[in-house]
Amino acid sequence: MHGYSRLGGAARSPPSSPRFRHGRSKNGSWNSSKESNSMEKLVFILMSAVFRRRGLLLFAPLLYISGMLLYMGSFSFDVVSIKNGVVLVHKRAPPGSVYRSPQVFEKLWPFMEAEAANANNGTGNVLVKAWTSGELREWRPCANRSVPEAELPKSNGFLIIEANGGLNQQRLSICDAVAVAGLLNATLLIPIFHLNSVWRDSSYFGDIFDENFFIQSLGNHVHVVKELPVDVLERFDNNISNIVNLRVKGWSSSAHYLQKVLPQLLEMGAVRIAPFSNRLAQAVPSKIQRLRCFANFGALRFSEPIQALAESMVERMIKLSSQSGGKYVSVHLRFEEDMVAFSCCEYDGGEEEKHEMDIARERSWRGKFKRKHRIIKPGANRIDGRCPLTPLEVGLMLRGMGFDNTTSVYVAAGKIYKEQKYMAPLKQMFPRLQTKNTLATPEELAQFMGHSTRLAALDYTVCLHSEVFVTTQGGNFPHFLMGHRRYMYGGHAKTVKPDKRKLALLFDNPNIRWKEFKQQMKDMLRHSDLKGTELKKAGGSVYTFPMPDCMCKQPVLKIENANKT
Repeated sequence: MHGYSRLGGAARSPPSSPRFRHGRSKNGSWNSSKESNSMEKLVFILMSAVFRRRGLLLFAPLLYISGMLLYMGSFSFDVVSIKNGVVLVHKRAPPGSVYRSPQVFEKLWPFMEAEAANANNGTGNVLVKAWTSGELREWRPCANRSVPEAELPKSNGFLIIEANGGLNQQRLSICDAVAVAGLLNATLLIPIFHLNSVWRDSSYFGDIFDENFFIQSLGNHVHVVKELPVDVLERFDNNISNIVNLRVKGWSSSAHYLQKVLPQLLEMGAVRIAPFSNRLAQAVPSKIQRLRCFANFGALRFSEPIQALAESMVERMIKLSSQSGGKYVSVHLRFEEDMVAFSCCEYDGGEEEKHEMDIARERSWRGKFKRKHRIIKPGANRIDGRCPLTPLEVGLMLRGMGFDNTTSVYVAAGKIYKEQKYMAPLKQMFPRLQTKNTLATPEELAQFMGHSTRLAALDYTVCLHSEVFVTTQGGNFPHFLMGHRRYMYGGHAKTVKPDKRKLALLFDNPNIRWKEFKQQMKDMLRHSDLKGTELKKAGGSVYTFPMPDCMCKQPVLKIENANKT
């Protein structure tokens, strides 16, 4: 049985020795077929002809060896060309390893246009009828189901944490910090934000989130303060950096915090954990898990300036989506220069692109990609589904799924790599495309410019309220959004999560037919629909899978009876 290589296709067994090429048959006789005799005669005639010409005498051994190797099947060449009388052999790239999406688009675009011309006023648009099962929602938010009536006990001390990364990595750190503070019965200082080398945003907690609402909402759960008391600061010479920083390992258990962190908290009155990203295990007691849920879905909301503009942008998207009943699709597009560079994937920019990506990698991750034994394999990355989808590929996928050219699409993204080039085909396929830069005025965006996390908060809100959300490259942003949308919409996230390995193969076939491509995309859409109500598994995150920790399942009959009363 053949094994399978990582790059696809069966791994061939070594060719057998010529001595055993003619083995015994089942009845014990030697195999000497007519075909073998005919081939040997043909080779003999060819070699005789060559030897008659003295000018080709020197090539006879080479021709003989080549002929025998081909005859024995030792080599299988994919592409053979002749240049200046020299035979050149090129090994064909494994399926799915090369970026050929522009050729696929060129082939399929006429069929998209013809289909759009025959559409009946957008009634064929899958957006209008996507996921309309008609079933009553059964999952309901209940993260706040066990709020204690009595006041919180006296605090064991102050917990200071430092949140790092982008918007949703900060969000993760904040919610985990609330859970740890509840576990330790500690008073949480409003989290400090670390200036990240990639995001480069100096925003404070109150610039992004509603600080007062956060403190008030958690009043019956966890003590939270904006500043440390004067007497505590004086104990540490008015310098938070003098508070001992506990080096807690990633994904530490609740037992670790109770056994290692709590004693030091009680002894010193204040402890610091920096950095704090992913410092709490996914599996914790249900009471602590619900604190995570409530912090994320109940206590964290964006600051007033962000919330006001974001709500206006949502209203504008709904108004612009009149042809689809106010419904629109949001796409989280990860095709910024840093993302393309980090992925180590190749597109169609040639040597110029490679040079730009080398510079970008060195600028953001000094030396990381030049370490000894580090091998970059763009083709393998594409086959494994690790390459960020280009705007063109996202457009092809959505049109194949049935979202026609009347669909309103909102693109959430940073600065797209070579935006003019790569965004053009997506706009061609979806002329009703919007971004925060087209949906909001320059004056409205001015207060947020230079603050990537605040701009990301605008994108997050518009995506949260879309009918369908499309994720293209993983990360905290889509994971939090999928969970938030499940929490808001009865446990079902209308999310398109593409199979990028399958897409790599389809986009590597310029001869694919439109009918076949559409069928593949509709199968992918149905699979996304089935995964929309996925429950949290062991080791899963409540931020992505809020059922059953953050939500309760209610019988349909109870809901129906409640509506009648």
